[in-house]
Amino acid sequence: MIQVGPYSLDPAVFLAPMAGITDLPFRQMVARFGAGLVVSEMVASGEMLTAKPSVRAKARTDLGLEMGGVISSVQLAGREAQPMGEAAKAVADMGAKIIDINMGCPAKKVTGGASGSALMRDPDHALTLIDAVVGAVDLPVTLKMRLGWCDDSLNAPEIAKRAVAAGVQMIVIHGRTRMQFYKGAADWAAIAEVAQAVDVPVIANGDIVDALSAKAALEASGAQGVMVGRGAQGAPWRLAQIGHALHGAPAPNIPNGNALCDFISDHYEAILMFYGKDVGLRLARKHLGWYADEAGAPLKSQMQTSTTVEATQALIRSAFAEADPNRAALSGDATKFGGCAA
Repeated sequence: MIQVGPYSLDPAVFLAPMAGITDLPFRQMVARFGAGLVVSEMVASGEMLTAKPSVRAKARTDLGLEMGGVISSVQLAGREAQPMGEAAKAVADMGAKIIDINMGCPAKKVTGGASGSALMRDPDHALTLIDAVVGAVDLPVTLKMRLGWCDDSLNAPEIAKRAVAAGVQMIVIHGRTRMQFYKGAADWAAIAEVAQAVDVPVIANGDIVDALSAKAALEASGAQGVMVGRGAQGAPWRLAQIGHALHGAPAPNIPNGNALCDFISDHYEAILMFYGKDVGLRLARKHLGWYADEAGAPLKSQMQTSTTVEATQALIRSAFAEADPNRAALSGDATKFGGCAA
């Protein structure tokens, strides 16, 4: 269990923020099985202040009764202090319980705008954003970053110490530099320098896809918990599996056969309800593909090219009626992942 402000986050297995993935419906699916914390996809602070509905939707945390008490954090990204502070107030007003600051995204469209991991190149400026967010709200503030911009600038321990002094209550470290993007293996051992530098919880992130990798990451890093990103794609139960194996949390009842059909159908309908039919049809395709990969189900291409709700629901029934993701329990494939994620 990890304490962040008034919140006890148990088990210490958290869902990472992933752009275009950890929307409200996906966080709901993960929370059904259990997690210590789920984090929204990145919300651009400047866009948040325009009150654009599609942007504000990313910050929604009204996860409903199915959450079972799981806390949802909202991640903010930006490059200037004032919009970050104002955006923090806005998401607090929307019901956020914890605010996370993005200093880890390596995507060129983000770093090109001097946001995400680009902030690690200028710690003094980065601290103005942290000060603005901490000063704007009474909520706990956390920080997610990488080891540094490149191998010649591994400044995560320095930034972490300054961030904690400014009021940050938890640090998440992805064990790569920005210049690595997602290439090579995450260096969990390098996270240990951050864990030793601060007296708040440090969470290890990067290439954690199952219980074995989670255990190895904890041992190498000395971190107090793990954050799972791409390993949960197609397997919303993955965090609960890890929590059970490492912390004795209740074992998840992973659906198979008709129960899996029902679960995926529920997720599909939640996506359509959240985004509307036209957008939802398109955005649901990646999730259906990941479910098919995880469960070894057929008809993946047909589900991803279907153009009607009725046809897609029928394909879900046909594809997953005999599928069993338990065959891949506590396993993951780090080669299938990409994008600005964990």
